[in-house]
Amino acid sequence: MQDKRFKIANREAFIGVALVIINFAIWYGFAYGLGSGNPSEYEFVFGFPAWFFYSCIAGTIFMIILIWISIKIFFKEIPFDEEEDKQ
Repeated sequence: MQDKRFKIANREAFIGVALVIINFAIWYGFAYGLGSGNPSEYEFVFGFPAWFFYSCIAGTIFMIILIWISIKIFFKEIPFDEEEDKQ
């Protein structure tokens, strides 16, 4: 019988990988989508180029909130102690 903690750990690892992929997609989309034009035509948000603001500042804030929500909803605390076989 496989320990149920491995199933939980695998699910949480997949969630972590999904969050990394989302973070990279947001960063890449804004950085190369908005930042690929002529620098003299950039728009600015709070003194930063829009591509930098949305990919690095707003994206980071969004990811922090998304990770916090994911941890509260999908992750659960499990004991690390060895389970004794019940006979």
